[in-house]
Amino acid sequence: MALVTESRKAAAVNPLKMSQPLGASYAFMGLASCMPVMHGSQGCTSFGLVLLVRHFKEAIPLQTTAMNEATTIMGGYDNLEKALLNIRSRARPRLIAICSTGLTETKGDDVEAFVRLAQDKHPELHDTAVVYASTPDYVGAFQDGWAAAVTALVSRLPRQNEPKVARKVAVLPGCHLTPGDIEELREIIGSFGLRPVFAPDMSGSLDGHIPEGWLGHTLGGTTLDELLALGGAQHAIAIGEQMRPAAQALQARCGVPYTLFDRLTGLTATDDFIRFLSRLSGRPVSMKLRRQRSQLVDAMLDGHFHFGNVRVALGAEPDLLWAAGSFLAEMGAELSVAVTTTKSPLLERLPTAEVLIGDLEDFERSAQAAGCDLLITHSHGRQAAQRLGKPLFRLGIPMFDRIGNSHVCHVGYRGSRNFVFEVGNLLMDQIHHASPEDWPLTPAARAAAAGLAPSAAGEGVAEIGL
Repeated sequence: MALVTESRKAAAVNPLKMSQPLGASYAFMGLASCMPVMHGSQGCTSFGLVLLVRHFKEAIPLQTTAMNEATTIMGGYDNLEKALLNIRSRARPRLIAICSTGLTETKGDDVEAFVRLAQDKHPELHDTAVVYASTPDYVGAFQDGWAAAVTALVSRLPRQNEPKVARKVAVLPGCHLTPGDIEELREIIGSFGLRPVFAPDMSGSLDGHIPEGWLGHTLGGTTLDELLALGGAQHAIAIGEQMRPAAQALQARCGVPYTLFDRLTGLTATDDFIRFLSRLSGRPVSMKLRRQRSQLVDAMLDGHFHFGNVRVALGAEPDLLWAAGSFLAEMGAELSVAVTTTKSPLLERLPTAEVLIGDLEDFERSAQAAGCDLLITHSHGRQAAQRLGKPLFRLGIPMFDRIGNSHVCHVGYRGSRNFVFEVGNLLMDQIHHASPEDWPLTPAARAAAAGLAPSAAGEGVAEIGL
C-alpha cells in the first residue's frame, strides 16, 4: 500500500495540475451543439482556451461572462444574463453549459438561481437547455472538474421513467481517455452487438476532422436528444474512479445499474472488460478480439526485456496515473516516483512506496534522487527531462509540442500494445551501442587517429590496447 502525502510548499513551481473549470469546459466540449461558458474573468477563459487549442490544434468554442472588479462585488447576474442572450442569438446552440471559477465561487454567486431568473424573464431562452456545474479552481484539479461537469449533466438532463432500450449501453468516460481511446471503445463494445452512447463523446467533437462549414458552437459529440434519452440504457459503464459519482447520479435518477472499470490499459484490465461485455451481451468474444489479445501478449513478451527494472517517474492525474503506473509495473518496470494532482481512493493501491500530491518541481527532484531512467508526464516535463538528461514519454494534457494527440490510443488490447511499443522503443533508444570512440586506445594511437605525429622519437605503429 502506497503512502499518500501532499506537498506543503507555499507555491507551486512548474505546476502539474490544471484547474477544475478547465476540466469541466473540456467535458462540455464533448457535447454536440453546445457552448461551454466560464462564469468568471476573461483571463481565466483565455488561459484555458489557449491550452486546449495548443493541445488539439483545433478551434475551441469557449465563452466567458467577463466579470470585472465592479460586477464581482455587485454580483454576476447581469453578466450571466447578457452572456446567455448573446450566445443564444449569435451561436444558437442547443445547450449552454456553465461552470464557475474561483472568482465567482469566492463571491458566492447563486448561478442556478441566476439561470432560472433569466429563463423566467426571457422566454426566448426556453428553446435552449442550460446546465451549471460548480467548479471552484482553488480546490481539486482537472479530473475533479470533468467529474463535476458529467455529474451535473446526468443529474439534470436525462428524462426519468425513460423506457429501456434493448442492448443500449451508457458509457461515462473519464477525462484521461483521448478521442482515440473512445473510438476504440466504441468499436469494442459494438462488436458485441451493443449500442454504446458516450457522454461526453470527445471522439465526435475533437477528433481532428474538418467541418463542412463554420459553426459558433461545438461540432460533434453527444447530442442533447441522446442525453435526454440516456435513462433508457439497460446498463452504464463508468471508466475511471472519477466517474463513480456520475454513474451513481444516473442510477439514482433513472434506475440504470452501472459497472465501474478503474482502468482499461493492460492485459488483465482489458480481459476483465471483455469478459464483462460478453456476459452483458450474451455473445462470445470475436476472433478479431482474440487475435488482438494474442498480439498484445506477444508485444509484452517482446518488450519486457526493455521494461525490466527500469526506474520510472510518473506524473499525471490520478486515473491516468493508476492506468499507466499499474501497466508499467505489470511489464516489470519499477514505479519509483509517482506525483499526482488531487486525491483519489486509487492512490493507496498504486504499486509504489509513496504517492505525492505535488508539482513538477517535486517530480524532478524525486526523479533525480531516485535515479530514474524514464520520465512520463505531459509536455511541461520537458525542461526537467532536459536538465536530468533523461528521456521523456509524453502522456496526458497538455501536449503542445506533438501533433496527433487526438488519435493517441492506450486502451483495449490494441491500445495497450501501442503503449508497449511506444514506451519500449523510447527505452531502446537509450541503449548504448559500442563505437570506435569507446575503444581504449593508447596515447600514441589516439594521436595517430587524430593525424598528429608520434610524441616520442622512434615510436612506431600505434597499438590498440585491448
